Amino acid sequence: MLDTNIKNQLTSHFASITSPVELLIALDDSNKSTELKNLANDLASLSDKFSVRDNPNQDVRRPSMVVSSPINNTQITFAGVPMGHEFTSLILALLHTGGHPSKASESEIEQIKSLPGPLNFEVYISLSCQTCPQVVQALNLMAAHNENITATMIDGALFQDEVNERNVLAVPAVYLNGELFSQGAVNLTDILNKVDTKAAARQAEALSAKELFDVLVVGGGPAGASAAIYSARKGLNTGVVAERFGGQVSDTLAIENFISVKATEGPKLVAQLEEHVKEYDVDVMQNQRAASLTKQGNYQITLENGAVLNAKSVVLATGARWREMNVPGEKEYRGHGVAYCPHCDGPLFKGKAVAVIGGGNSGIEAAIDLANIVEHVTVLEFADSLRADEVLIRKANSLNNITIIKNAQTTEVVGDGKRVTGLSYVDRISGDKKSLELAGIFVQIGLVPNTEWLKDSKLSLTRFGEIEIDSKGATSLPGVYAAGDATTTPFKQIIIAMGSGATASLGAFDYLIRHSEETQQSTEDAA
Repeated sequence: MLDTNIKNQLTSHFASITSPVELLIALDDSNKSTELKNLANDLASLSDKFSVRDNPNQDVRRPSMVVSSPINNTQITFAGVPMGHEFTSLILALLHTGGHPSKASESEIEQIKSLPGPLNFEVYISLSCQTCPQVVQALNLMAAHNENITATMIDGALFQDEVNERNVLAVPAVYLNGELFSQGAVNLTDILNKVDTKAAARQAEALSAKELFDVLVVGGGPAGASAAIYSARKGLNTGVVAERFGGQVSDTLAIENFISVKATEGPKLVAQLEEHVKEYDVDVMQNQRAASLTKQGNYQITLENGAVLNAKSVVLATGARWREMNVPGEKEYRGHGVAYCPHCDGPLFKGKAVAVIGGGNSGIEAAIDLANIVEHVTVLEFADSLRADEVLIRKANSLNNITIIKNAQTTEVVGDGKRVTGLSYVDRISGDKKSLELAGIFVQIGLVPNTEWLKDSKLSLTRFGEIEIDSKGATSLPGVYAAGDATTTPFKQIIIAMGSGATASLGAFDYLIRHSEETQQSTEDAA
């Protein structure tokens, strides 16, 4: 199951385990059960702290494996075979159950330990989802530190009947004690804030007490990370406030145009960015959303939890999100057939008919990926020609289960009250109204800048909501700079965002030098 190289690496990691770990397996006669059994035995051979035995509980999903601590009475369950993106989740579960310290802060661990139970978390995932491991690992961490909390990862592609019964059409989907708890990307802080109602207030108080920043970067994607590194290297007191580190790159599967790196994946690049930022004395404040930008002497960034951060200068790098169709039915069926991440949610539509809205690179790439999973993909493009690269168009046209319809204006998402059943569109040439029977709709029609929170800040925005900047990244407000996909930079690419982050940071540094000199001169003149 595991090759020699991986076994050697894991043996080194498992040397830090101090407590016994039991692997309780529940099997049936399927091939997946054989895979899981082989995986459990391979893992057990790598540490004398591991043991494998049959799960005595007959009323469990099969195949499944429980990572259990007989000392602390904790349980982390994997329903399915946790390979692909979830293999790391399994290894971390083994390490944390066996006593290896986690990267969570002491305050977070204490908060987890103090939570009353029972809290039974179930998270439906797909093994190709790059967002899912973050959620799985957060829940597993909680379960490893509190016997009143259990966490179960469920491979939606393997347990289709269960997915259909609960109408799960987007992952990750988290259930708590049988009720839907969250859908989409959430992290440890989000979860703790939701189950511990006093956590947000404590956090806001701590954030508001922070000292004045020289440069405060809003956003943790490639532009924000670059800006933070350049600011810190100048010796400035630098902070980064972000909803999640990595931003939209975290949801990107393949990256093949990052110069000097032939190919990588979004989560891997994000981990490298975060590691690089942490090499410097940067105060990274994750899981926070900015609500407003004001100026009273210095700049104030007010967060959604009520905290106020103060800074001499600001770099705005809030990025962008997927554009919505804004047609009837889209919001009602979001997460119930309407999706925006084909890599995450594609496996849930195995053997079914789906549509992709948009004929740009993202749309055609999505169609090609989905064609390997679903029965049929229909691409609907509003214009009379596709905007994707020619190499992608040729690939899509070579697949017999992809149909491309141009001059198609989607007018409505149709459903039965529970899930998507189809869509309606208009042929822009003939004016005819047409419909398609579908199980899923993947929207890939471009980006919207995350700048709504800036509309009352007196900052100049374009009619599309982009932040207007000059060649140095300066905005219309002195001391406020911007970078990346949220700005008027014409090309939305990772490598361009990184460059613009560096430019904005250097612009802010130049502003601080000049502003400091002006302040000092004004003081001397007054004297």
